[in-house]
Amino acid sequence: MNPSKSSIKMAMHQPNYIPWLGYFYKIYACDIFIYLDTVQYPRGQSYAARNRIKTPNGVSFLTIPVRITKGTGGKVKYSEVEFAEQNWRDKQIKTLNMNYKRTPFYSEIIPLVQASIETATSLIELNIGLIEGIANYLKIDTKRLRLSEILTSYGQKTDLIVDICKAVGADIYLSGTGGGRDYNDEKLLARNGITLAYSDFIHPVYSQLWGEFTPGLSILDLLFNHGHASRKILIQRD
Repeated sequence: MNPSKSSIKMAMHQPNYIPWLGYFYKIYACDIFIYLDTVQYPRGQSYAARNRIKTPNGVSFLTIPVRITKGTGGKVKYSEVEFAEQNWRDKQIKTLNMNYKRTPFYSEIIPLVQASIETATSLIELNIGLIEGIANYLKIDTKRLRLSEILTSYGQKTDLIVDICKAVGADIYLSGTGGGRDYNDEKLLARNGITLAYSDFIHPVYSQLWGEFTPGLSILDLLFNHGHASRKILIQRD
């Protein structure tokens, strides 16, 4: 790595549905963030089409009904996933209204959410539309691109990281601290001139409705409760 060259830090993630706080912190903490819109959609439980919200009865999942094209063996890209029905939109808004209408910033945040829910024609557009709207609301100005915009072919696992870093000119890869520690090949990254870094995100404790604090919820929980102050709570260094 050339020490005289300004480093560029890249992070990437699948475009999940209304992600948790750590997702948005990772966007904030890098120079370029890549939506993995053309990687394989997960089979089984994931946060691709659902996320956790808080209700008077505890944590519940807000879920989007999706359909995988028959004959694919379940192997489809995020960009190929369709909605299984169309009446889910009103249900989502009603559920959010029922559980968050008493929060201080519900009336400020719900139009942002509703705009994506009402106009998205596919899961990928819904998820990225919501993430973009929330990131902009939080004044996160990190450059954000889709994998489909920069590469038509790429490797798997760490090879994918290398391919993306080379495509965008990044020499630092910012990884999450969850499963990333198990599958990141630090030696392979180093051989390609890429430094591996891990997110230093610390989950904040903030005021919520419905009893004791619950971590790991969709960022909507923070936004509904704290509005524009959510940025300072999320980043903790502003």
